[in-house]
Amino acid sequence: MSAVLAVSERVRAGDISATEVARHTLAALAAEPFNAVTRLLEDRALDEAAMVDQIVAADGDPGPLAGVPYGVKDLFDVAGLPTTAGSALYAGAAGAENDAEAVRRLRAAGAVLVATLNMDEFAYGFATINATHGTTRNPHDPTRLAGGSSGGSAAIVAAGLLPFSLGSDTNGSIRVPANLTGIFGLKPTHGDLPMGGTFPFAESFDDIGPFTADIADMRVLWEVLAGRSLAEVRGEPRVARLSGWFRENADPDVLAAIDAIAPGAPLVELPEVARARSAAFLMTAWEGGALHREALAREPMAFDPQVRDRLLAGALLPDEIGVEAQAFRAAYKAQVLDLIAGYDVLLAPAAPCVAPPIADPHIEIDGAPAPARAQLGIHTQPISFIGLPALAVPLYRLGRLPLGLQLIGRPHGEAALFAFAARLEEQGIVGSWEPGGAYRGAAA
Repeated sequence: MSAVLAVSERVRAGDISATEVARHTLAALAAEPFNAVTRLLEDRALDEAAMVDQIVAADGDPGPLAGVPYGVKDLFDVAGLPTTAGSALYAGAAGAENDAEAVRRLRAAGAVLVATLNMDEFAYGFATINATHGTTRNPHDPTRLAGGSSGGSAAIVAAGLLPFSLGSDTNGSIRVPANLTGIFGLKPTHGDLPMGGTFPFAESFDDIGPFTADIADMRVLWEVLAGRSLAEVRGEPRVARLSGWFRENADPDVLAAIDAIAPGAPLVELPEVARARSAAFLMTAWEGGALHREALAREPMAFDPQVRDRLLAGALLPDEIGVEAQAFRAAYKAQVLDLIAGYDVLLAPAAPCVAPPIADPHIEIDGAPAPARAQLGIHTQPISFIGLPALAVPLYRLGRLPLGLQLIGRPHGEAALFAFAARLEEQGIVGSWEPGGAYRGAAA
């Protein structure tokens, strides 16, 4: 049984209390060796768990996530705490007045918030190399990166220390770390899951989404966060393989897996992908630079130096460039949607390689070394650019470093992605596992 549903079922049945689950989880997180946690929320977690236990004791319904512990990337508002977005700049800011809307919905469903989780400062990177909190390590090999910018959220689930977590994805910041740590991660259709109370990066692309160890948990979390049930999927999905850009700079094992999953599926080449990615880079820099312009002028030395330099470059971009990129995006999206209208699932790599070493955080792009912090999203960024939903799924690679792919859908097509992923999971093609090979079970 899935980790989320296993915990919830046991709590609802009275086999274990939510308070016991919370205490067990907090103790494990206090000793986690991956530098994934930035703050343990012990008092809040025990209060929320006690409320779940009271409802159970009164024969009430605490919700589908009863007593399930989770963490959030350090850019979600948590009432009473400063929302830092991984930066020392806001460590002393006033506490948030309310929880982020996603946190509110999870609490209403019975989930218990236990921690905030590490990230690249202001979500600007694919590595979770953080100047304040340090680098998050990959549970499958602690000498390697967990990916980013939601690296703490991915690593803590991959390690089996939490059943699920929340991250954010602007250019690939959920899909990249999900693939490098061997778990499931969702970037939803742009705007479909609640963004209220999250620290923005580039609002044209920002989305939130869950990390889970299996697809059943992903489905229930999507329904809780979206506030509605998934559509029923009938018939065989129409599958295509993305070609061109998406078969370049890709691990041969991932390409072989894609071809084996859908051997007769057509190859579809999206037009002008390099231009789309360049436009996405420009819009991200332009929007991020504008957001932080005043703080950059006021306290430039409080920023992570690598993030500061990229934000400064963005702040110097003329508005005309950003407006031109926005116009291109609108035309490009219409062109791509017309091209993929006949398909339910598009198969593509989510990361170009396995997790790079922390000591040398570079990857090979077009035959030359490139910084992982900027280039790990080479296959995810063009998809975010036009707001399509994409589900990162891990290939079952027991004993090897994780790799996976992204299942991409048409807008609001998550149900088809989940159904296809469930089929691959049943066939043993995709699935996550504990570092060291143990079966992944409930946190309790």
